[in-house]
Amino acid sequence: MDAEIIRLKELAKNIRANIVEAIASIGVGHIGGCLSIADVLAVLYGKHMRYDPENPKMAGRDRLICSKGHAGPAVYSALAEVGFFPKEELKTLNKGGTRLPSHCDMNKTPGVDMTAGSLGQGLSAAVGAAIGSKLSKDGATIYAIIGDGESQEGQIWEAAMYAGSHHIDNLIVFTDYNKMQLDGTTAEINDLEPLTDKWRAFNFEVWNIPGNDVEAIDKAVTEAKAVSGKPKMIVLNTVKGKGVSFVEAAKVGSHSMSVSESDRERALKEIEGGC
Repeated sequence: MDAEIIRLKELAKNIRANIVEAIASIGVGHIGGCLSIADVLAVLYGKHMRYDPENPKMAGRDRLICSKGHAGPAVYSALAEVGFFPKEELKTLNKGGTRLPSHCDMNKTPGVDMTAGSLGQGLSAAVGAAIGSKLSKDGATIYAIIGDGESQEGQIWEAAMYAGSHHIDNLIVFTDYNKMQLDGTTAEINDLEPLTDKWRAFNFEVWNIPGNDVEAIDKAVTEAKAVSGKPKMIVLNTVKGKGVSFVEAAKVGSHSMSVSESDRERALKEIEGGC
């Protein structure tokens, strides 16, 4: 296996461990949808994004907007792993005085470029950031992660329509397609299929890939960055709770679930063992 892919896999493993540590420190949280995006975060922060932890507001930096804001602990876990703040701070998650609220807040956390939590809004912000980058000619790529549940909201598609019709090609969007949301599967509640065809119809270049495979993600991002004239959508077919067996088994119940000290120990052993 390529050394770089091994490095990215190790980074994803560390991000998963950080997620478990952070959520276990408070005993409950959105662990399923955090674990499902660890791999894409590893690929972005480990290889593709341009940023400086010593200068979080660096001009021309690439930006990541996590529209599914309840996955804030995953974003924090990646930011801590690459040096935006000490990893020990992850254990202050959602506690009094923390810089790490349960949902992303750009006014509190170094490295967070957009406040999130009201689902459906993040893609609009990412489109705006991409337009701003074009106007300033700073060369930034804007990345956005949206959830499959929030993709049932109209604002997602309004933003998509604008990005596609205006050929905003410095925008790369990921759908965390774990096919589960708060109280059921997406198919049961409001089916998104045919999802790939929908994004193509909105004039996006589209990839549909295994979403927990860092090699596949790396390849798709590399290809997406080379496409001009269109925004890009990478559909990540993920497993909710990926990497921790009892979180995966909880399925819809992992949207927000308790994580005890014994759960923490078991999860960390599984992650280290590559479960």
